[in-house]
Amino acid sequence: MGKLNPEKLFVEYRQGVTPIEPIIPRRYTLTHSDITAELFLTIGEEFALDKINEMRDEVIAEWRQNKKGYYYFVYLYVDGKNNFIAKIRDSIFRRELPLALEAIRYGDSKFFEVHEELDYVPIIVKFYSQISDYNSLENWGSFSKYKNRNDYREVKLL
Repeated sequence: MGKLNPEKLFVEYRQGVTPIEPIIPRRYTLTHSDITAELFLTIGEEFALDKINEMRDEVIAEWRQNKKGYYYFVYLYVDGKNNFIAKIRDSIFRRELPLALEAIRYGDSKFFEVHEELDYVPIIVKFYSQISDYNSLENWGSFSKYKNRNDYREVKLL
């Protein structure tokens, strides 16, 4: 897993969402450039489908609520054309997801300052695959695990 470089994280808030509101609907689309290692976090009422490419290596997530309270739900598209590709994609997602969660937590830090309780709700990750070995639903802890891993400065907005 790489280390988050805040200078390579760019955040865009779309219409209907501010750095502090709303909690629901609040959806995240995290993409990256393999060439520059830049991360692009788009936060909006809807997923930024215009940012998703044919590689399908984005991390998309949203806040949800049930009877117990809020939780953060992450969608990862693991499937490849065969078992070998799915295995590789699953491995990459598992290796890079902590960095992605750290980038999301850092990129939306003002939101977490206002809604401190959300640092302690479950992060539920759905790995989507038609291959049963890679199709799973998992608890990845809470954002408290992914904050303050480095000493950062201010978030850059697009």
